[in-house]
Amino acid sequence: MSELTFFACGDTSHDMSRLLRGARRERRVFPAGAFLYRSGERRVLFDTGYAPEPWRAGPGGWAYRRMLPPRVRPGDTIAEQLDPASITHVVLSHLHPDHIGGVRFFPNAAFVLSEGVRRTLERPRLRDGLLRRLLPTWFGAATVLPSPVFAPGPHGLRTADLFGDGSYLLVDLPGHARGHLGALVEHEVLLAGDAAWGRDLLGAERRIRALPRLVSHDTPAQRATARVLLAAEQDGLRLLFSHDRHPTGRNLL
Repeated sequence: MSELTFFACGDTSHDMSRLLRGARRERRVFPAGAFLYRSGERRVLFDTGYAPEPWRAGPGGWAYRRMLPPRVRPGDTIAEQLDPASITHVVLSHLHPDHIGGVRFFPNAAFVLSEGVRRTLERPRLRDGLLRRLLPTWFGAATVLPSPVFAPGPHGLRTADLFGDGSYLLVDLPGHARGHLGALVEHEVLLAGDAAWGRDLLGAERRIRALPRLVSHDTPAQRATARVLLAAEQDGLRLLFSHDRHPTGRNLL
């Protein structure tokens, strides 16, 4: 039986009035989520959450912590919640700090990156939000699967079949970051990454304030992605976002 489980690997918080126009002044906690898909011998991890404290990420890390202060308590890191040696594949939705902090724990896994993520690694720009010091020195030589070729797929999504059997489709979800990926698991659940800060915020992209909008790679593409996801949800697809709090220890399929 296949399983999909959620792990909260630290969290951050943000004043909603500074994120969205018209929002109330309240501080909301956003977990740094990772999802593990288990089927047969496969153990596919989608993102890796925050790095353990203390960070040593230079001036960029200082600026990030000022804007989105991470909280990583004992037991929060992905390596403390599962056996890293059991993971066969790691899919990185994008390269923001709350998604790559646990990369260091998986030197023997095959990493799955989009072409946009590859380009960010090679030539990062300030707005890409990549804190390279959070990545281990061996990551440049890590096993990386060939870049996926996306084609029209279910629910109006552009997909690439990772294993060739339809069980785990990589999904092109442009906008939030260059090369931003999701994953359609067994045609039942879409891991939507940071296509929105949370399910209740999907469709509110026009209300995002100027400063947080600056960190988006492509605002028009982000709005278009939101429309596709809303239509897919109407079509019966379940959406799981990285920064919502999902049940832990339960099969989400």
